[in-house]
Amino acid sequence: MSEKLNQLKEIMGEISDLNSAASLLGWDQQTYMPAGGNEARGQQLATLAKISHQKATSQEVGKLLEELKQEFAGADPSSDEAAMIRVAARDYDKAVRVPSEFVAKQAIITTKAFEAWVEAKSKSDFSIFRPHLEKVLELVKEYISFFPPADHPYDTLLDDYEPGMKTADVQAIFNGLRPKQVELIKAIAARKQVEDKFLHKKYNEEKVWSFAAEITKQFGYDWTRGRMDKAPHPFETSFSVNDVRITNRFEPGNPLATVFSAMHEAGHAMYEQGINPAYERTALIHGTSLAVHESQSRMWENLVGRSLPFWEFFYPKLKKVFASQLDGVSLKSFYKAINKVEPSLIRVNADEATYNLHIMLRLELEIAMVEGKIAIKDLPEIWNAKMKEYLGITPPNDAQGVLQDIHWSYGSIGYFSTYALGNLVSAQLWEKINQDIKGLDDQIRKGKFDTLLGWLRENVHKHGRKYNPQDLVQKVTGSKITPEPYIRYLTTKYSDIYGL
Repeated sequence: MSEKLNQLKEIMGEISDLNSAASLLGWDQQTYMPAGGNEARGQQLATLAKISHQKATSQEVGKLLEELKQEFAGADPSSDEAAMIRVAARDYDKAVRVPSEFVAKQAIITTKAFEAWVEAKSKSDFSIFRPHLEKVLELVKEYISFFPPADHPYDTLLDDYEPGMKTADVQAIFNGLRPKQVELIKAIAARKQVEDKFLHKKYNEEKVWSFAAEITKQFGYDWTRGRMDKAPHPFETSFSVNDVRITNRFEPGNPLATVFSAMHEAGHAMYEQGINPAYERTALIHGTSLAVHESQSRMWENLVGRSLPFWEFFYPKLKKVFASQLDGVSLKSFYKAINKVEPSLIRVNADEATYNLHIMLRLELEIAMVEGKIAIKDLPEIWNAKMKEYLGITPPNDAQGVLQDIHWSYGSIGYFSTYALGNLVSAQLWEKINQDIKGLDDQIRKGKFDTLLGWLRENVHKHGRKYNPQDLVQKVTGSKITPEPYIRYLTTKYSDIYGL
C-alpha cells in the first residue's frame, strides 16, 4: 500500500478514536449520566470535538490528500483506496471551512440544550427550551455562513446528512408524494376503523423489553457486539463494528411501541455491524447517508416487523407471554391493529400511511427557521397549526407537540427529511430483494432472517461510505430515490387491511 495512504489512515484512525470517545460520552449522557454531570460533560465533549477537528483540518492532512489525489488519479474509482481518498477529501473540504473554536462552542451549547430539552419535555414547557434553541439556531446560521452560497441555505445543512441532495430535490419528491398519501389516508378514513384497544392495556415492562430483545437477536443483531439500554429517545450509536449499541424506552400507554422501536434501532445497528471491518477507523466507516440508514431501520420495523408473515411466527409467542391482554384476539385482528391508520401526535409512533406527513411538517418548519421566517418563540403555535392542517389534530401540550423530538437540541437541523427518504429507499430495496430472494415470505413465517440479512450485508451494509447514497441506490435497484415503490407498497398493504 502507498506510504502516504498509510499515513492518512493513521491520522484518520486517531480522528475516528476521538470521535468514538465523544460518541461514548454522548451515549452515557443519554443513558446513565447523573443530571449534575451536564456542565462537565459539555466541556469534555467540547475538548474532544476541538482536538478531533484540529486533527481533521491540519495542513498535514490537506497536503496528504492533494498528493494522494495525484498518486491515485488513474485508479479504479470503485476501489477501496480511491473511495477512501475521495470521501476523506470531501470530509476535509467541509471541515476545513469550520473553525475549531466554533466546533467547541457548538458542543457546549448543544450539551446544555439537550439537558434543557429533557427538562422542558418532562414539564411540557417550551419556554425552558426556547432560549437554548435560539442559540442553536444562531449556531446553525453561523455554520451555513462558513460555506459558499448554495441554491438555498438549507442545502448546506442537508448535504451533511444526505450528500449531494438538494432542498429542491427533496421538495420535488415530497410534492409528488404528499397528494398520493393524502388520497390514501382519505380513502382509509372512509372505511370502518380497526379495533386496537388491546394494544393499550397494561403490559409488564420487563416482559415487553425481553420480548423486544429476543426479536432483535432473531433478526441477527449481534449482542456480543451490542446492547440495549434505556434513554429518553431511542437511538443507535456505533463506536466500532464490534461495539454498536441501541437504546429504547417504555411507554405505559403504548407498551408495544418498545417492540417496534427495538426492531427499528436494530435495523440501524445491523447496518453498522455489517460494514467491511477493513474500513474500521477510516473515512469509509459508518453508513453512507441517513436516508440509506433509515431505509434499514424502517425496513426491519415495518416491511418485516409489521408484516403478516412475521407475526404468523411471533404472534403465538407474544400471546403466550401476554395471554390475558391478548385473550380472544386473533392473528388477523392483531395484524390489523398494529397497522391501524390514524392521525397521531407522536412521530415515532405514527403509522406508515401518515408518518411522512410528520416529516414534511418538520421540513417546512426547518426551512422557515433557516430563512428567518419563523421566530423560535412562535414555534409551538405554528407547530400546532401545522399539525391541524396536515393531520387534523392539535397537540394538547408541548411535550406531545413541538418538544417531542430530540434533534433540534443537538443542532441537527437538516436531518428530518432523511426519515421520509429512508421510507422510499426501503420500499425500493424491498422490491429488488423480493426479486432476488424467492419465497422470502415463507422464510419470514419460519422466523428465518439470515438470507435477508445476508442480502443486505452484501448489497448495502458492507460498502459503508464507499458510494454516495444516490449512486448506491441506483447500483442496487437500478433507479435513484423515487416514491413509486413506496406508494405501491402502501396501497397494496392498506387495500388488504381496509378493503379499499
